[in-house]
Amino acid sequence: MKDSARDFYDSLAADYHRIFPDWDASMTRQAAALDALVRRELGAGPHRLLDCACGIGTQAIGLARAGHRVAGSDVSPVAAARAAVEAAARGVALPAVAADMRRLPFGPGAFDVVVCADNSLAHLLTARDVAAALREMRRVLTDGGLLLLTLRDYDDLRRTRPASAPPQVSHGTDGRSITFQLWHWHDDGERYDQEYFQLVPEGDGWEVRVRRTASWALTRSEVTEAVTAADFTDVTWQMPETSGFYQPVLAARARPR
Repeated sequence: MKDSARDFYDSLAADYHRIFPDWDASMTRQAAALDALVRRELGAGPHRLLDCACGIGTQAIGLARAGHRVAGSDVSPVAAARAAVEAAARGVALPAVAADMRRLPFGPGAFDVVVCADNSLAHLLTARDVAAALREMRRVLTDGGLLLLTLRDYDDLRRTRPASAPPQVSHGTDGRSITFQLWHWHDDGERYDQEYFQLVPEGDGWEVRVRRTASWALTRSEVTEAVTAADFTDVTWQMPETSGFYQPVLAARARPR
């Protein structure tokens, strides 16, 4: 993952909750959708689960509250540290470390489930890096273990190439904040640069915070091919209307070796 992604999430970590109208409600809703998929595939558990792009804990905390034994890792040490603190404040343990998903610091077969959510894989901008990350996810999964990976609906976005994402209004103890993105598509029609704007209350006005990063708009067929090549099988996609999760979700099983 490029340093720009780590720097982006280091900078955003303190404000990441502002992406959501109500972060705790989103945390509960997203974990419920992912937990239902885990239970359907593997049974009630609890299961050993790694969130390999845990950020500040949006999915990991809720999954820990659902009873799973969750560990987190993230390319951003600032985000990973906040995830552990936020989990403790909500009464659950979430050991979280700073780690690049292409080089996970866990042993082979350490987990029953690996989650890679919130469009995190898209920050890897080459096929080689995507393959390296997926191989690592497979390595740390037990045979037959479950991969859950979520991305934006890039099948549609590659076709329409929007110039922006809809604004989100968050309500917090310091008032309302507004988050919106501008997207600048590369000539290849697949990758794009993001300008991430947040308007945060400051006195009688607003402070404008701007962060920048890049993403690769991987289609579902491209991701399916890469996941299959990384030694996964039984690849399926669940769309939001059936999964309850806000992005398309890929589910796959680690092929026994």
